[in-house]
Amino acid sequence: MAEVCIGDFDAETIDGKRVKLSRYQGQVILIVNTASQCGFTPQFAGLETLWDTYRERGLVVLGFPSNEFGAQDPGSNDEIASFCQLNYGVSFPMMGKVQVNGAQALPLYQWLSREAPGLLGSKAIKWNFTKFLVGRDGHVIRRYAPQDAPAKLADDIEAALAAG
Repeated sequence: MAEVCIGDFDAETIDGKRVKLSRYQGQVILIVNTASQCGFTPQFAGLETLWDTYRERGLVVLGFPSNEFGAQDPGSNDEIASFCQLNYGVSFPMMGKVQVNGAQALPLYQWLSREAPGLLGSKAIKWNFTKFLVGRDGHVIRRYAPQDAPAKLADDIEAALAAG
């Protein structure tokens, strides 16, 4: 059986278009579950900085809004897109709102959680702004906690970009 990788999944963009994640094959991908009304929401600015800094070298940042934690992203996809653009100048790809835990979780998130368990082996996503770094080979490199500021990921992103 072939090994599963990021390219085996698809998602819906925030404006409702279906996208195969295989389109990002060969790039380094930072996947983040986001929320508009969270204490970590200012991380949008740091994520945008990573996107601006590294996209020419092959980094893609993908934001996946989720209302799963404290109902901190209750808006529609249109409202979320507007909020991100107006407040943080987000230009990296934002996906449609998803579930990241449980039976209703987006298959991509089920896979990410299995590939890179959290603290003490927990597979569940604990809060907004959990981050996953995926290498050019389509496999998960590392999971980061919500409190890990985007700037702290720069060395790992540099290493992933340098790895053919």
